Amino acid sequence: VPSLSDPSVPSSGVSCSGCGAEMQCGDSGAPGFVPAEKYRSLLSEGPAALPGAVCQRCWALAHYGSALRLQLPPDEHRRVVSAALRRPPRHGRGPLLLYVLDVMELPDPVLPQLPALLGPDVPAAGVLVVGNKVDLLPADSRGHLGRLRQRVAEACALAGLRGGALVDIRLVSAKTGYGVEGLVSRLQRSWKCAGDVYLLGATNSGKSTLFNTLLRSDYCKSRAPDIIDRATVSPWPGTTLNLLKFPIINPTCDRIFRRQERLKDEATKTEDQLSSEEKKYLNQLKKQGYLVGEVGRTFQQQKSSAEVDFDPDVLSYSMDEDPIDPPKKHEEEREEFTHNEVKDARWCFDTPGIVKEDCVLNLLTEKEVKLVLPSHAIVPRTFILKPGMVLFLAALGRIDYLEGEKPAWFSVLASNLLPVHVTTLSNADTIYEKHAGQEFLKVPMGGEERMKEFPPLVPQDITLKGIGTTEAVADIKLSSAGWVAVTAHMEEELLLRAYTPKGTALVVREPPLLPHISTIRGARIPGTPAYRTKKPPSFVENLRTTGGR
Repeated sequence: VPSLSDPSVPSSGVSCSGCGAEMQCGDSGAPGFVPAEKYRSLLSEGPAALPGAVCQRCWALAHYGSALRLQLPPDEHRRVVSAALRRPPRHGRGPLLLYVLDVMELPDPVLPQLPALLGPDVPAAGVLVVGNKVDLLPADSRGHLGRLRQRVAEACALAGLRGGALVDIRLVSAKTGYGVEGLVSRLQRSWKCAGDVYLLGATNSGKSTLFNTLLRSDYCKSRAPDIIDRATVSPWPGTTLNLLKFPIINPTCDRIFRRQERLKDEATKTEDQLSSEEKKYLNQLKKQGYLVGEVGRTFQQQKSSAEVDFDPDVLSYSMDEDPIDPPKKHEEEREEFTHNEVKDARWCFDTPGIVKEDCVLNLLTEKEVKLVLPSHAIVPRTFILKPGMVLFLAALGRIDYLEGEKPAWFSVLASNLLPVHVTTLSNADTIYEKHAGQEFLKVPMGGEERMKEFPPLVPQDITLKGIGTTEAVADIKLSSAGWVAVTAHMEEELLLRAYTPKGTALVVREPPLLPHISTIRGARIPGTPAYRTKKPPSFVENLRTTGGR
């Protein structure tokens, strides 16, 4: 069997179109690795073949959601980002930083690191904060988005990001497109084409998804999406290794006018006027999120087919198969930018995700991460607990209701794939010992062997005072596994004990993110502490609703 790596072959000097790492076949544990045989075959196909290829890691991520273990310490991520930001301004003006945060992770653990990452020697022109993944959260009451924006503003102030440095705060869903057209308009109106733009954020904040969405929006030069391959999108932390970029379109008066005309025209449409393919795509997005928006293109004919998350291009082979011949289209000459198209271009860069320390995802396997990270609209699950009862969120979090006069409501907001189990205090330890690592608690998975190496749950005592039966007093955030909103009678004092795996952060979030979430529930299920779940309807922006809807 020929060796997969061959250190004698020099690195290519060409970046992987999925993660931006330099492609090489010398070290299978380093970024940009392509098996030696495939690497030589690509070189033999001519100079156009390699720039369209992806490394083995990106291919594995795209096809199997599996990340090959890479030797890339968190400090390396920070070094790449920091060095990029310290480049001298190319156009006499520092870059605009587009900081992407996951609203469910508030207060964002990486945001306080931003001032240090920038430092006094970074000539940044400002930070525009993008609160992402709003599509996953149910509306608990009127004005919930305004309240979410306020929470993001508070997190920015807490991190020392305020005044002139903070350009704006926008709420979006990079995945369903909600709010993205508004973000593009805001960027074109205020930043125009003044300098480069850098996307920054923690791993799993949806940064690469936003990069891909902007790549096929009016923010990107019209020919660019056909030339630039899209960033690898995967829940595995730190998937963007080096800097990927696309050229920003210059928003001339004529272009802005044409864009506004398109948006106005689209806003007059109803769902009934969409093509069957558009309807199908829209319904798919509605299943995935509560808030949906279409991202269109004014300056190029939109492809009618629904976008695929990732085009693996020429590396169409599996780990244990021989490489398959590349598709016919890659035998044609690969398109490249002309000198005139890029000589004065301003670029939008995607950067490596900054790894969150004290995060439960760092302890999990790829398969477990996929179960824990919500990919569809979260359906809240509410339980009424008396003192002496315990709630488990998989085997990743536990909340004991130790003392209180009356029952209280515990609303779980986490991936719909994670099980919630309620038991008594006297049975809780036995349940954990018996079922952690098994199907009953689901994550972690892998039985006794897995649990031997998994950190034990460690407790933290929490005292809360209720503010009424329709408003939660706080969220107990179980690292990145999800959170539990606690609602109690007015002035009712509760003593709780919450557990997360050792070395992960447990946060008491006051005020809660969705204070009225316990009201989004059905009838009580007889003989159980659970209520029937209720899924609020989805909302599509920039689409006229018909009378009956």
